[in-house]
Amino acid sequence: MDIKALEQTIIQGCRAGKAKYQEMLYELYYGKMMSVCLRYARDREEARDILQEGYIKVFNGIANFKGDGSLEGWIRRIMVNTAINHYHKNKKYNLHSSIEEDFNDPPENALYDDKVIQEMNYEDLLKLIRTLPPAYQTVFNLYVLEGYNHKEIGELLNINEGTSKSNLAKARMKLQKQLNQWLDNKSYSPYVEEG
Repeated sequence: MDIKALEQTIIQGCRAGKAKYQEMLYELYYGKMMSVCLRYARDREEARDILQEGYIKVFNGIANFKGDGSLEGWIRRIMVNTAINHYHKNKKYNLHSSIEEDFNDPPENALYDDKVIQEMNYEDLLKLIRTLPPAYQTVFNLYVLEGYNHKEIGELLNINEGTSKSNLAKARMKLQKQLNQWLDNKSYSPYVEEG
């Protein structure tokens, strides 16, 4: 059975409320969607919470899936929107960068060294991204990884376009600084190991 036929069978089963098909859908896209959630979360536990909430929305809204685009893309958008909603709910608890922290950033003309990125594995890159303040992390993910433009990001996060651009620039500078430190000393660890 090809993937399209499998997806159609799963969609029909989910629309009928059958747990077996919901489990199949969950397992089919778990890895990809967990990866999306990890980019927006501070740790695996928070990513699992976002994933769980996202899948509940998928199952509740599967009747609205029209089939115009891919099922995976539809689920991905739900996961990203769930992560953004999670960000909004927790915004008041998140610590944002201080003025002093911004003065310690490297110069704006700092360039990424592709060799550094090639030497790092995916988990290390994710951990570096997670060290960013939540506002920077969210804008970075939406712009760099999800392909949104600054106007769209502004609308999603209820910020102006200039703030989105500023947060992205600051995120890039912070990541550049950490990547340079990693290159200078490969044992450098800017993050706390997860339990």
